[in-house]
Amino acid sequence: MRKRIWGWFFFDWASQPYNTLLITFIFAPYIKELLGDGTAAQSAWGFGIGAAGFVIAVLAPILGAMADTSGNRMRWIWLFSVMYVLGAFGLWWAAPGHFNLTLTLLWFAVGMIGMEFATIFTNSMLPDLGTEEDIGRISGNGWAFGYVGGLFALVIMLVFFAESATTGKTFVGLSPALGLDAEAREGTRFVGPLTAIWYAVFMIPFFLWVRDPKPAKPPKGAVQKALKEVVSTLKALPSNPSLFAYLASSMFYRDALNGMYVFGGIYAAGVLGWSVVDTGVFGILAIISGAIFAWLGGHADKKFGPKPVIKACILVLSFVAISIVFVARDSVYGIPVAEGSKLPDIVFYVLGALIGAAGGVIQSASRTMMVRQANPEKMTEAFGLYALAGKATSFLAPLSIGVMTAVTQSQQLGVSPLIVLFLIGLVLLRWVKPEGNRQTWSDASS
Repeated sequence: MRKRIWGWFFFDWASQPYNTLLITFIFAPYIKELLGDGTAAQSAWGFGIGAAGFVIAVLAPILGAMADTSGNRMRWIWLFSVMYVLGAFGLWWAAPGHFNLTLTLLWFAVGMIGMEFATIFTNSMLPDLGTEEDIGRISGNGWAFGYVGGLFALVIMLVFFAESATTGKTFVGLSPALGLDAEAREGTRFVGPLTAIWYAVFMIPFFLWVRDPKPAKPPKGAVQKALKEVVSTLKALPSNPSLFAYLASSMFYRDALNGMYVFGGIYAAGVLGWSVVDTGVFGILAIISGAIFAWLGGHADKKFGPKPVIKACILVLSFVAISIVFVARDSVYGIPVAEGSKLPDIVFYVLGALIGAAGGVIQSASRTMMVRQANPEKMTEAFGLYALAGKATSFLAPLSIGVMTAVTQSQQLGVSPLIVLFLIGLVLLRWVKPEGNRQTWSDASS
C-alpha cells in the first residue's frame, strides 16, 4: 500500500509543471512579451483557457460516469496523459518571428484538457489509499510533493533555459543550455518540451506502482449508461443540499483561485514591469510556501476536518485579492512610493507567498471534502462533477476580468471581480455539512 500511495503522489509531481511553468510563471509572461500589451495578453489568455474550460465542463461528468460504469480508470489516464504531453510539447513552436496565437492557444488547450481529465481519474483513487481519517493527510502530502516537483522544474527552467529578452541570459547569467538560440527565445520556448518530458518520465512510478481496484467491466453501452447516470445525479443534487452547496461554493472559490494563477504572471509583467525571470523568482517563493503549507494543511485537515481549513484559506485569499488591487509600480495600498522603489515588488512577493500557501491548502482540502460529500459507489463520477463545478463558471473570472480591465483600462481594477467570487464561495459554505450525507448514501445502497 505504501508504494501505491507514493505512486499516486507521483501524478502530482509529474503534472504540476503544467500549472507552474505554463499557466502561471513562465509561458504566460512570455505570451505577454510576444504581444507587447499586458491588457491584450490578459484578454487572450483568459479566452483561451476559458475555451478549454468549457470542453472540460461539458465532458468531465460523462467521462467520470463512464469510468464508474465500465471500470479501468488507468486506460483513461493513459489516454489523457498522451494529450498532456502532445499539448505541452506543441508550445515549442510559439516563436517570436512567426507567432500564431490561435495555434498556440490550441496546443495549450489540448494539454490542459489532458491534465484536467487525468486529474479526475487520479483524484477518484484517493478514497482507496487509506482510511477516512488518513485521506486528508495523504491528499495534503501529495499536493506538497507536487509543489516540490513544480519547484524543481521551475528552478531548472530559470537556471538553464529561460532567458531574459534584453540580455539573452538566464537568471544566473548563463546562456540557454543545449545550444538553444537566445535570440529566437528557444530557451524560454523549451518550457513546453521540458514540461512534456518531465511528465512522461515521472509518470513511470505511477503506472508501475498504482493498480486500479475497480475491475474492468465490458464497456458495452457504457456511454448511454453514463449519460443516464449523470442526468440522474444532476436531478438528485437539490435533494442533497450539502453536496449541492459544496459544489456551488467550490465552483466560485476555485474559479477565483484559478483566476489568480492564470493572471498572476501576466499581471506582474504588465503592472510591475516584471520579466519572465522576475516572475519565475516570484514563482519559487510561491511554490516553496505552497509546499510547506500544503503539508501542514494536510495535518490540519486530519485534525479539524476540511471545512474550517477551506474557510480560513478563502479569508486569506480574499485579503490577497483586495491587496493586489492596491499594489502598483508607483503606490502601495494608496501610499505613493519613490520612483525605483522595491517596495511594490516586495509586497507582491509576500502576496505571492500567501497565494501559494493558501492555494495549496485549499486545493488539497477541497478534494478531501469532495470525498466526504460524494457517494462512495460513484466516486469517479463525483470527481467528474467536481471538475464540472470547477469549470462550469470558468468563464466568469476570465470574462469578468477582461470586461473590468477593458472598462477601467486598468489591470489593477481588472482583477477586482476575484474578491466577489471568493466571498460568494465563503457564503455558500454555510450549507455544507462537514461530514457530508453518509446516511443518505448508506440508505441508498441498502
